[in-house]
This record gives sequence, structure tokens and C-alpha cells, in this order.
Amino acid sequence: MRVLVTGAAGFIGMHVCERLLARGDRVLGLDNLNAYYDPQLKRDRLARLTAHANFRWHQADLTDRALLDRLLDAPVSVIHLAAQAGVRHSITHPQDYLHSNLLGFGTMLEACRQQGVAHLVYASTSSVYGSNTQLPFSTHHAADHPLTLYAASKRANELMAHAYSHLYRLPTTGLRFFTVYGPWGRPDMAPCLFARAILAGSPIDVFNQGRMARDFTYVDDIADAVVRVLDQPAQPDPAFDSQRPDPASSNAPWRLYNVGNRTPVPLDTFIALLERHLGRPARRNLLPMQAGDVERTWADVEDLARDFDFRPDTPLEDGIARFAAWYRNYFEGRSPAQGTT
Repeated sequence: MRVLVTGAAGFIGMHVCERLLARGDRVLGLDNLNAYYDPQLKRDRLARLTAHANFRWHQADLTDRALLDRLLDAPVSVIHLAAQAGVRHSITHPQDYLHSNLLGFGTMLEACRQQGVAHLVYASTSSVYGSNTQLPFSTHHAADHPLTLYAASKRANELMAHAYSHLYRLPTTGLRFFTVYGPWGRPDMAPCLFARAILAGSPIDVFNQGRMARDFTYVDDIADAVVRVLDQPAQPDPAFDSQRPDPASSNAPWRLYNVGNRTPVPLDTFIALLERHLGRPARRNLLPMQAGDVERTWADVEDLARDFDFRPDTPLEDGIARFAAWYRNYFEGRSPAQGTT
């Protein structure tokens, strides 16, 4: 298969590309290597991929329509992972999300339509559930009250994709990822922030006085789900009822799935595992809840299991052990990459 992967130098993007290359696919990577966090980490991820004969990549912005047309001018499927990431960054830098997550995604949709792409699989997020407190989170629930512009931009992507699936019969599948962690993770995310502080003997910021729980999902499980979904282009739901529309399906070739580990874990448990595998105690700085945050996430993945015979299941203990080993090895002898504003 020939696959275009956007955000190929990103955390999830690298792991997805490795999974595709391991099974013999030809992979075209696209990434703009922006400086939201240290681009050296992105270059180091790319170095793992460029060793493969079936991988080539382009540094470009998502809005470069002419380049997208050239890359898609052959039978190809698309895994769209590129976006301006970061829930909290979106509170202070909303314009970044309007450009990358709305204009960039719209440009990709139009290129896919014009070039007759076989299947577009794109990253969404558990953040779209917003102020919904009905647990576990299900794609069959409404997701119309996002709490940040990041979440709103991802929900907009789902709706934009539906319009293209309906109007042009472009098969699209959105995957709502739940708190992804693992080796090669982003330095602005909690696992890297916590690991850096613990090893330095600095306090870690723990919000909502520590009363948080997350459905932590190991990155290999995320990559496995993405590739499985890619192989089965979305189809219209024959049972779709326009009088009682299901938010997860459509009479267009459009689908939404959660990808999560199915187990909300208290943040203190996550920190305790990091302490164990890093071999040092954490100093906790307990703080109030942050704007745009939620207390608890929990994924219902029964649709994913039904349609793809897959449920993420890497035990948190195993995932944290692999993450901690990678972190110490990668950052040993250097200053850890820092997220930038």
C-alpha cells in the first residue's frame, strides 16, 4: 500500500510510520517541523524512519495545496495526524489552531477529494467530549460542548469530514485518542514533564489537588488501531436512521471511533509508577483545576472491538516501564527538549 502520513515526525506519527514500514508499505511523510517544542526531537524521530528504503518525506505546511496534489497523484490512502497540538497552548495561542487544524485540515480534505483518495483516517481527541460527564465516553454521545479551541477545532474536523463524505463519497474515519503516552512522547505532555522534574528533584505540578483520572493509552496500541482502521475504508451505515441520527455513524462513508485503554487511572497511580521506574520520589505541587481541563476520561471502545476485533490493552505498568527506560536513555547527557510558547 502507498500511504501519506502527515505529522510523520510527531509522536504518534513516527510510531504509525514504523508500523506501516514493518509490513512493507511505501510511506510518504509530511511534517513542517515547527518549533512548538524542540525540533531536534522530531529530527531524531525522522532519523529512525529515513533508514527505511520505503520511506521518504517532505518538509512543508499542510496548507501547501500544490504539494498535496503532487503527493496524492497516485493510488494512495492518507493518515492525517498533523495538527497544532496542546490543549493549554490553545488557550493562549488560538490563531495557531485556526491555521493548522481548520485551514490545514480543509486543504487536506479538498486535496483528497480532487485526487480520489481511497480512505482518509484522521486524528481526533477525547477532548471533544468537553463538559459531558456521562461515563464512559461514547462516540454515540453528543460532543457539542468543547471546553477549548483545540477541542473545538477537532470536533470541527469531524464535521468537515462528514460534509465531504456526504457530498463527495470520500471515505473518512476519525479516531478520538485518549491520553497517549510512551517512548518518543512530546516534551510538553505530563509524562515527560513529570519525568524531567522527578529526575531533577524539582516539584511537579499536579492540578485539581491530584483528583484527576485519565484513560492512559500506550502509543503502540494507538498505532495498531490506526493501521487496522486504515485497511477498512468507512462505509455507509445501513441501519442509520435520519429521524434519530447516531453521532458515530452516517448514511455517508463516515465513522468515528474511540481509541483508549478502557480504564481511568488516578493521576497519583500514574505518578507512583513513574517514581518506581525512575527510581526517585516525586515532589508534588498541588494546584487548582486548570481552565479547559476535565476531572476524568474513560473510553468506550466497543465499536472498535466490534468492527476491527481490537481493544487497546497494554498494561500501564508495562507502558510506564518502557517510557521511563526510553526517557533516561534519550535524555542522558543532554538537556531535555522543552516545549516552547
